[in-house]
Amino acid sequence: MVYMKVYEVRGEKIVAICDSNLLGVKLVERNIVLHVNERFYGGQLVPLSHAMREASTATILNLVGEKTVKAAIERGLIHPAAVLKVAGIPHAQAVKILL
Repeated sequence: MVYMKVYEVRGEKIVAICDSNLLGVKLVERNIVLHVNERFYGGQLVPLSHAMREASTATILNLVGEKTVKAAIERGLIHPAAVLKVAGIPHAQAVKILL
């Protein structure tokens, strides 16, 4: 299970997904702080497969966590080279440009 929140903003579909154990956690590494904020990520607790279906239709993705990022890579939504780690936790963002 993962937390997922979907936003529709000015024609964009933003999908934020995080591993369930990371919701509310603040990841700190040197001068980088990533707060897995409940307001941004904490929409619905859903199966990972459901979240990935939503992610595949997004124009903007924001992903945090081992399970979430791994699943997005396996589905070709994120390139492995685009993954950053903050305090050892994978984080990735993607933007799909529609012409």
